[in-house]
Parts: sequence; structure tokens; C-alpha cells
Amino acid sequence: MATTTEQDPHEQTDVSTLNWGPDAPRGGKAVMGRILKDNATVPLFFGQTMIQSLRDVGYNHTTSALCEHVDNAIQAGATEIRVYFRQRGKRGEYQIDAAVYDNGVGMSAAVLKVATSFGGSTTFGNRKGIGRFGMGMKTAALSMSPVMELYSWQEHGAIYNMTLDVVEIGKDRRNLVELSEPTLLTELPDEVTELFLKAMVYPSDRTEQDLFASDGVELDERLAQSGTIVYMPECDRLTYAKASTLVDHAVKEMARVYRRNLGAGLKLLVNNRRVEPFDPTYSMSNARHTRVEGLQTRLSRLIVSKAVDVKLSEKSEDAASITIKLYRLPIEEWSALPRKTLRNDLKVFEDNIVSILRNDREVFAGPMAWLTGRHSVSYWYRVQIDFPGLLDEAFGVAANKQGVRLKGYVQDAIKAAIGDEISTINEEIKRFQAQQASKREPAKPSASEAKATSVDTFQQKPIDWVPSPEEAAQVDENLRGLALSLRRDGETDDQAFERVRNSTYIIDFKHDEYWPFYDVKHRFGRIILTINTAHPFYEQLYEPVRRTSLQPAPDEEGAGVPVEAQHGPIFALDLLLLSLARTQSRLVGDSEENRRLLDGLRREWSETYRVQLTA
Repeated sequence: MATTTEQDPHEQTDVSTLNWGPDAPRGGKAVMGRILKDNATVPLFFGQTMIQSLRDVGYNHTTSALCEHVDNAIQAGATEIRVYFRQRGKRGEYQIDAAVYDNGVGMSAAVLKVATSFGGSTTFGNRKGIGRFGMGMKTAALSMSPVMELYSWQEHGAIYNMTLDVVEIGKDRRNLVELSEPTLLTELPDEVTELFLKAMVYPSDRTEQDLFASDGVELDERLAQSGTIVYMPECDRLTYAKASTLVDHAVKEMARVYRRNLGAGLKLLVNNRRVEPFDPTYSMSNARHTRVEGLQTRLSRLIVSKAVDVKLSEKSEDAASITIKLYRLPIEEWSALPRKTLRNDLKVFEDNIVSILRNDREVFAGPMAWLTGRHSVSYWYRVQIDFPGLLDEAFGVAANKQGVRLKGYVQDAIKAAIGDEISTINEEIKRFQAQQASKREPAKPSASEAKATSVDTFQQKPIDWVPSPEEAAQVDENLRGLALSLRRDGETDDQAFERVRNSTYIIDFKHDEYWPFYDVKHRFGRIILTINTAHPFYEQLYEPVRRTSLQPAPDEEGAGVPVEAQHGPIFALDLLLLSLARTQSRLVGDSEENRRLLDGLRREWSETYRVQLTA
């Protein structure tokens, strides 16, 4: 027998116009039905549905949401901020509570109530600080948990509490959802107090955790003045499932985003682990990278600093000044460091090419191809742009401060200011890398050169080279002249001569914007392959493959010029190019027509390849 469910009188209306989902708030549905039935006053905001919708406001990751609370803490004058991820439960079913504490000025009962409302802010529209709209704290908290508990105090033993609960608000059947009055507490709830007194599950090494207090007495003393806690229990929307990953990501991101505050003395901890400033420009003398072992040069070099006036909007007469700085990393020293040091310790290859800061707080870090182009050499310099809050619209900063979307006229102004300097530094670094590439192990052929030479007698079609009587009589003299043009760093003239004399195949490097990506010469029975380091082939294919294939070649002091592995990607790539060089040398022979044909082929192929790689 079918059963009937008693319907709430507020829901007894023509609901055919309401096509709500099963998870929609019942209170909101009741309000909507009543309004449609009775033609009641329609509120500007439907509280029951709006608060649920704001859970999906869209943060890039959990850390970016938590940064909203850190922003508020800094604006409140905090000198100590602590972020917590408390993990409970068993593997696969972890429950994580999150919280942010700060020792800022705190909030009175009235201010706390306003701060809990959406759009409620005592600094609305003020562009001098970090926040502007009075939305971030709520949207950030609710994007992680359906409940936000706020605790704030300005005197000992007088803690005011406000709570936003999405589920409870969704049940409210009033047309106008009002906030309740703050609750006065004399002490924090036990589950919040526990955050300050007990070590977190992660970091697992307890010596890495600097607890806020050792007991209740010390905790009472440390919380005595003023402060605020944002507590988000039973988070159901986190980027990662484990506290360890959440902590590591937060430490990494916040170290960069708040580097200037940290450098100025802000104490920021995540799960009781101190966050140290990380500077992607490598120009801060107290940043974390300066403590990496083995660095002789610890700071980047400022190439140029320019102040540029940018209009508030494209049609505005008013403008504000931005500062653009270009830094060059110490590639001469750092490029010789182990790959692990560059990648893991210095983090050179993390794509933080351009860093943009709004009022000293980073809002973007990443590549910007429209400014730097698409080059691997971009890892070896940094662009830093500082702009004031007045230019939020020009830089396209969203309310949640996630990224930038620069207007076209702003891009044009930035590129006009430092475009030439970036082009210069791109070429400078390319030339340096070309010089490094040519620094193969002196006095002996590379693995690929030696292999190609040793197996040349097995080739089915020999290369026809019959020296003239004059060449035969002067072969050593000719080879000495050739060796001088092909001498490597660290080689004497005699060593270069011996290497060239005993090699049939030789690889050389040249940096020339107008050359094809490779060139072939046949001189005195030697096939010389020249690779052009100015062509994108070298930057996007050859150099990355070469870099991953090198292995150390210890000298007497335990260091030396890296050499190719006997087998591997660069070994195979070199042989591919050498076989191509041999084939073209054999086909040319003494034919001038064949030479012109293959030169034309090489140049057209090279240009087609360049366009495909870069256009």
C-alpha cells in the first residue's frame, strides 16, 4: 500500500514551477514556494540557497582558500599565525579539521557579527590592504567545510563566538535569514583547545613541531591579549585526502605568497612547522635558498628596475605606478650544481618565471609566454611586478585573489618597458649554454663520435675522399689548422690535433640566428657536424635530451666535465645526426649541384621546423 507523507503547510503550493534537486535546502524551497503562492516580497538574496552556492565559489586548491584567512590575519596586525590540519580516523576514511589562529587585534562582538555576514567588512573598498569585499573569510571556510566557527577576543576570558552552518541555514524557513547574536564564552571548546596543546599527526617527527603551548596554564597566558580563530570541522572539500600532503602544499605555497611578510618577521606555522620565505626571484638575502649548501653566489643580479605608469582603466585619465624588476640568476655557477640541488633545493625549474604582487602579497607566479617567449632559458631569469590595489581592474584580480588576467594595454605597457631587456637576456643565456654544450671532455672524442668512427668500416657505401698530392703531403698541417678551429676548452693545440687526427666524425657547436639547425662539412676525410644552439631545435630538443643523459666524469679532485653515457637518448640522437651528416657528405661528393640542392633542403627544412616549434 502506498504511504503518504505529511506536507509542511508552507510547501503546500503549486510546486510544478520548482524543479529543485534532491539536495536543495528545504527551507529555501519553502520560502520560494510561499513567495510564488502569496506574491510576497522577494529578498535580494535567498540566504538558504546563496550560502550553499557559495560553497562552490571556486578556489584553485585548499591552500588558496586558507590564504584568505592568513590575509585577514595580516591585515589585523598579527605577528603570529598558525594553520592546522588535524587528521583523525583510519586510512582511507580520514577526517580532517582545519583551523587558522592569529594574534591580531581581534574583534568586538559587533564587529564579529558584521564580519560573519556576507559583504560585511570594516574595510570595504579600501585598496591599501589585502582584502576589500568582506567575502573571503566566509567563502574560503565554507569551500572546505559546511561549518565555520569563529572565535575572537580582545580581552582575557571574553571570547565571542559566531557560527555559520550551511545545513542549519538551509533549514531556515524565514524569508529573511538573520544572524544570531554572538555567544560569549569564558574559554575555548575542548576540540579547539586541543589544537594548541597536542602534536599533529604530521609532521611525524615531533622535533619538527613547535607547539603553541605545553599545558593549559601556558595556553591561557599566550591567548590572554587578543586574537581570532577560524575553525572548520569535518572538512568535506579538500584538495588532498591526507594531512601530510595538505601541510606540504600549504608550506610550499605560503612560503612564496607571503615571502615579504615572512622576511619582515611574521611567524607563520603550518601544523607547528615554521614556514620560511621562499623567493622565486632569488633576491632576498634571508630567503630559504640562501642556506642551500655549496652555493658560492647566493643571490640573483638585478638587471633593470623600472617604474611604469599604468592607467586605472583603458579610458581613464588617472594612473598608478607599477614597478617591474628583471633578475638574472647566477647561471655560470648554478648550472654546474647537481640536478637534484637545482630542482629540489633551489627549485629553479618550477615555472615561477613571472611573479606579480599586489600590495606586497603575491597573487600570481608562473610563466607568461607573451612576455618572455617560450624558451627553456627563461628558467634562468625572473620578472617581478609590483602593483597597488588601485590597479585591481587593470590587472584583472578577482575577489578571491586567485591569479591575474591582465588587460591588453597593461601587457603592452609591461612589454614596452622590459621587452628589449628580456630579448637581450634570452640571447645572452643561449650563448652561455652553447659554450657549455661545447665543453665536452677535452682530448678525447665523445661516446657518439668514437662509436661512429669505430664502425665506419662496416658501412656498405664508403665516403669517396681521395686527397690530392698537395693535400696528402700536407695532411698533418691541414689537420692542425682544422683542429685549431675545433679546439675545446681545456685542450692544448697538440691534444686537439690528436683528437681530430684520430676521429672520422666530429661534433661542433655554433650560435648563429641565421644558420639552419645543423650544418655538415667534409674536410680532409673528417665529417664535421655543427649544431646551431640559436635554433629552437637545440633549446627544445637537443639540450633537454643532452642534460638528462649526462653523467659525472670525476677528475682527481672528484669533479669534472660531465660526459655522455655510453648508451642513452643523447648518444642515439648524436648518432642519428652523424648518420645524416655522413649520408649528405657521401651524396654531395664532388658535385656542386648536389651541394646546392642539399644546402637548400637543409635551410628550408630548418626554417619549416623553426616555425612549427615557435609559431
